[in-house]
Amino acid sequence: MRNTALKLAAAMLGTMLAGPALAASCQNTGSYERWLETFKKDAAAQGISARVIAEAAPQMIFDAAIVRRDRAQSVFNQTFLQFSDRMVGGGRIPNGLAKIKQHAALFAKIEAQFGVPAPVLVAFWGLESDFGASFGKYKALSAIATLAYDCRRPDFFRTQLFDALRIIERGDQPADVIGDWAGEYGGMQFTASDYLKNAVDFDGDGRRDLVNSIPDTLASAANFLVSLGWQRGQPWLQEVRVPQNLAWDQADLTIKHPRSQWVAWGVTAAHGTLPSDTLPASMILPMGRHGPAFLAYPNFQAFLGWNAAYVYSTTVAYFATRLAGAPTVDHSGATTVVTLTTPQVMDLQSLLIKHGYEIGEVDGKVGSGTRAAVKKAQIKVGLPADSYPSAELIERLSRGGTSGASR
Repeated sequence: MRNTALKLAAAMLGTMLAGPALAASCQNTGSYERWLETFKKDAAAQGISARVIAEAAPQMIFDAAIVRRDRAQSVFNQTFLQFSDRMVGGGRIPNGLAKIKQHAALFAKIEAQFGVPAPVLVAFWGLESDFGASFGKYKALSAIATLAYDCRRPDFFRTQLFDALRIIERGDQPADVIGDWAGEYGGMQFTASDYLKNAVDFDGDGRRDLVNSIPDTLASAANFLVSLGWQRGQPWLQEVRVPQNLAWDQADLTIKHPRSQWVAWGVTAAHGTLPSDTLPASMILPMGRHGPAFLAYPNFQAFLGWNAAYVYSTTVAYFATRLAGAPTVDHSGATTVVTLTTPQVMDLQSLLIKHGYEIGEVDGKVGSGTRAAVKKAQIKVGLPADSYPSAELIERLSRGGTSGASR
């Protein structure tokens, strides 16, 4: 599920991809066999042993199904509540709480060393592999080699393939390890490069085994989060209530204010208290001003570093708060939220470009560029600047962008 750069990165709140992009236009040239022979020579030049290359070679088989999966065009919209209800619903919370209880001593040891609490680790564990029950069904080396040969992102996957061989060289995993379709593997679905950099041997057996060792898996996730900026003893996400006269343009992950400022603006805790102190926080409105509202604290950046897709990062952070005791997020206001279809998003993107806003490509995905442009356009046409795309904004821009006072 993780696949930071691929499956979900660039999807913003409200948009979830079944594949990483719309159809790719590139074409592969040259045979895979010739490419693989060149790669093996390059691997040897990088110091990877002949033994490991020979062991890995039979696994590095081209799989056309991987390319088709990578280039899948199916895109569908889900709101934050639809996605989080599906991902956090069912047995995930009771199962997660059971895991916390089952491995209480291990989690205490990990938190003492890394400062990452059990609910955060269990939330990632649950969403990435259903607590270790599902690692994927593809040969990892075959998947990575196929995508390293393919023309869409060869440089990224070429690095992953070198690092996958180094993991074998180090003795952490065999060449026939099973993973997901884009080559992530283990209970936390690490890419090979993240595995190589962040895996730790927490059970003391001399291997960094993120497939078979629960201690290694959980401690390595904690180590990775620390590398992404996790701060010991600090919160990550808190549901809040917001007044209707809030300066909506301040609700932006790029904007931070001390909690005292949010309190002064009338923001209150949905549950518990909201201290009026100096801890910096950003306002997140995953479904616009009518949907749930959260304050995201500095530790939320570690969730984004793990996966840049806001809908996923917000969901796993919310899942962690639930495991830490928070109630279900408020659904009441979101009943009025209407999600744009993919064709509507593409229409909006075309209009934004026409009006001079930079969004990247017209792809039907509400990514960070589109969301930033939506906010600017809302300010210009006099709509509340909550960065959430709407049919009303499409209508205003279609009329030529009627100006008005921003709210």
